[in-house]
Amino acid sequence: MAVAAIKGDKTLAELAEQFSVHPPQITEWKPQLLQRAADVFGGTKPTADMSDLKVLHAKIGQLALENDFWEGALIMAGLLSATR
Repeated sequence: MAVAAIKGDKTLAELAEQFSVHPPQITEWKPQLLQRAADVFGGTKPTADMSDLKVLHAKIGQLALENDFWEGALIMAGLLSATR
């Protein structure tokens, strides 16, 4: 509804009737959408979650290297078949 208000194809009264809301509500939502649209559709901002993701990716890389090392060591020791 706020997007329709931004388009400007219809009057507030027409939009209010179409979406079954009061015109002041549309008047309130339109600037909120304009202010927050960049947050929704813009790039992502670094957050604590993203830093956690970097830590997890680093840990995955470390574990993959360790697994490869131990697999090679076990194959060389004859305790693991190379044709897994």
